[in-house]
Amino acid sequence: MTRNTRIALLAAAALVAVVALVIIGTSGGDDNKDSTTAAQTATAPATTGGTGTTKTAVPVVTVKNGKPVGGVQTIAVKNGDQVRFVVKSDADHEIHLHGFDVAKDVKAGGQVAYDVKSTAPGIYEFEIEETGTKIGQVKVEP
Repeated sequence: MTRNTRIALLAAAALVAVVALVIIGTSGGDDNKDSTTAAQTATAPATTGGTGTTKTAVPVVTVKNGKPVGGVQTIAVKNGDQVRFVVKSDADHEIHLHGFDVAKDVKAGGQVAYDVKSTAPGIYEFEIEETGTKIGQVKVEP
């Protein structure tokens, strides 16, 4: 192996190491705190107009002991988009999404999914109806 070949191989190895570090360094976080603040996400099927399905991240709000795990969640969407999220709970509750007038019962250990179209910009809370405990909000942006 000639000296030039060794130098070329060393330069290629260094380039691969730098690219790997850049990829690892940029894949660790999401600086967009408006989409779901401290919310867990689940993958759920979404239709693509009848041609098949794609996977999309749906925020999951978990309620334990009557409070949202990780604090009050914010889900941001553009006006006209679908508002999709799931609430999991360790107890029976009625979860009310204000402004959309949608209330659903979740059983202990179960979950309930919301899928409604946004029609007006604003901030709309969702809460445990019987206690008035706010567990999240939907931020509909213009």
